[in-house]
Amino acid sequence: MREKLLIIIILTSFAQSQAQGLQKGFDKNEYIKLMQISARQLDTPWVNSKFPLPNGYQLIYRSAVVGLDNRWDLWLGADNIAVISLRGTTKNSVSWLENFYAAMLPAQGSIQITKQYTFNYKLAQNPHAAIHTGWLIGTACLSQTIIPKIDSLYKNGIKNFLIIGHSQGGALAYLLTAHLHYLQKAGQWPADLFFKTYCSAAPKPGNLYFAYDYESYTQQGLAYNVVNADDWVPESPASIQTINDFNEVNPYIDAKSTIKKQKFAMKIVLRVVYKNLVKPTNSAQRKNQKYLGAKATKIVKKTLPELVVPKFAKTSNYVRAGNFITLQGDAAYYKLFPNDKDKVFMHHMWEPYFYLIAKWHD
Repeated sequence: MREKLLIIIILTSFAQSQAQGLQKGFDKNEYIKLMQISARQLDTPWVNSKFPLPNGYQLIYRSAVVGLDNRWDLWLGADNIAVISLRGTTKNSVSWLENFYAAMLPAQGSIQITKQYTFNYKLAQNPHAAIHTGWLIGTACLSQTIIPKIDSLYKNGIKNFLIIGHSQGGALAYLLTAHLHYLQKAGQWPADLFFKTYCSAAPKPGNLYFAYDYESYTQQGLAYNVVNADDWVPESPASIQTINDFNEVNPYIDAKSTIKKQKFAMKIVLRVVYKNLVKPTNSAQRKNQKYLGAKATKIVKKTLPELVVPKFAKTSNYVRAGNFITLQGDAAYYKLFPNDKDKVFMHHMWEPYFYLIAKWHD
């Protein structure tokens, strides 16, 4: 009886130690460590001296370059916490093409990357949710190796995973987090597998319905986007909101019927106003889908010739998603990182983020 009790105590203690490996909530030091790991994606000699690697972490896997110049690293800490580090935009033109492939696709469906690989995905419950096409392709290509690695690590007792991505890597981190959440919800992994995400300088990943869905399961301290208020990247892609982007029950959708009931003079005025407000946004959305969707597809297929995308969603209503940690510059910051129109990435790279997070306090 005493031996059984001792075994129960040991197992309980082990379970508690595993659960304590990662805690909910924003952790400044945790973010700094992840950014030091993320900086290794730069592949330049000066990184090691400028951004020292946190103690106890070791690179155990680097993926091949796939998709539109996408790559990820797997690190393992001495505390048995695994880190999935997603590379951001590179100098390669196809990497930038991934960013500009900004027409939206439904957040549930399938996309053929090659004839041998079709990515079946569910990134949101809401049927109106939509996400960025280029970053969905990146997520699809990276998931081919990420999912098996998670399976393997979990079988070896690794249950805590941190996800980090800066810039485009942050956009991918949004979509990967959603993908992993719904795989776990579908029963691919037990509930004791724990994911925590730090997007950094990430752009807007999808529309309002995707944001609602993402926030519903991450708002209790499971995911963050850290942004520099002077960084333009989190403000992109451009958003176009039409009356079709509102919830189904709203006063705008039936505005024409309401206008018909008005007196003649008021009816004429309101029709002109309504047309001038609605027509430009609808036109802008169609042009966005044409150039950043259909035409972009033709260019992307030069790199991924077997790509088959589903029908684009009729929305371009990009919004911020998730919990935000906003870093504000001060006079000392602007002396080091002054606004310069010739240096558009001045406020976006790792250095200003390291500087601002070191001074940040909650």
